Amino acid sequence: MWTQFKLPKIYQELKSSLLFSPIPEAPLSSRCRYVVMCHDLIPLRFSRSLSPLTNYFRYLVPSVLKGAEHIVCNSQATAQDITNFYGISEQRITPILLAYDAVNFRYLEKKREDKLNNNPYFLYIGRHDPYKNIHRSLAAFASIPHSQDYQFWIAGSADQRFTPKLKQQAQELGIEDRVKFLNYVPYDRLPIIINGAIALVFPTLWEGFGLPVLETMACGTPVITSNLSSLPEITGDAAILIDPYQVAEIAEGMSAIANDSNLRSRLSKLSLQQAQKFSWQKTAEATKEVLIRHM
Repeated sequence: MWTQFKLPKIYQELKSSLLFSPIPEAPLSSRCRYVVMCHDLIPLRFSRSLSPLTNYFRYLVPSVLKGAEHIVCNSQATAQDITNFYGISEQRITPILLAYDAVNFRYLEKKREDKLNNNPYFLYIGRHDPYKNIHRSLAAFASIPHSQDYQFWIAGSADQRFTPKLKQQAQELGIEDRVKFLNYVPYDRLPIIINGAIALVFPTLWEGFGLPVLETMACGTPVITSNLSSLPEITGDAAILIDPYQVAEIAEGMSAIANDSNLRSRLSKLSLQQAQKFSWQKTAEATKEVLIRHM
C-alpha cells in the first residue's frame, strides 16, 4: 500500500525524474518513471498453488516489469527467464552480477590446517526448500566410497515444512550420525565453517545468482554446483559442475574432491582467482550507468 499510494506523493514532492526499486515493486497507477531490479523468478519455476508469492509473481510482477523504463537483474539466466516467462524484450533488461563481502569472506590459513587434522566435512549453505536439492545431496553423500570418514554439514535455518523430511531421509540412509543440521549460522561464523570444509555441495535446481557459491570461492574452498541457471556464470572454470538431477554425478564430484588432493588445490586457487573478478564497486558502477541512461 505504501508503494502504491505514499511513494508517488514523495516522488512528486521531490520533483524526481526516476525511481530505482531494488525489488520488483513500484507504483503502478501513477506517473512515476522507474527502473526496477528482479532477482529471480523461482516462485514461478517452482510454483506452489497456495503460496501468495506464486500469485505475486504471476499477476503483479509482470505489470511492474512491463511498466518499467528498464529492468536490472542478477544474471543472464534471470534475464532469459524474464523474457521467457513475461515476453519482455531482452533489450529492456541489463544483467548485472552481484558481489560479496571481501572483508568477511576470505582465505583463513588456520582453518586449512584444521580441516586436515579433524574429521573432514562437506558443506551446504542455504534454505531447505525442495528446489535446493538437499535430498539428492544426502543420497549422493551416502553413496560415496568411505563416506563414514566424512561428515555433511547443512547450514541454514530449519524449516518445519522441509527439514524434518531431510532428517528422516538421513536416518533412512543410515547417515544420521554424520549429517549435522547446524540451523542458522551467524554471519561472522560462516567464513570459518566455509574455510574448514573440503567442499561446498550446492546442486540447487535453480538460482538467480547463487551468493553462497561466490562467498565460498572467495574463501578458496572448492565448489560442487549445478551446470544450469546462473551458476556457470559465477564459477567459470573454477568449480565442478554437475547435472543436479543426477545423484551419481553429485556423488562423483564429492568422491573426486575427497580422493584427489591435487584437484582440491587446483580448485582452491582457481576459486580465489575467480572471486577477484567480482566487486560491489563494479556492481554499483554498472547500475549507475543504467540509471543515468534512463534519467
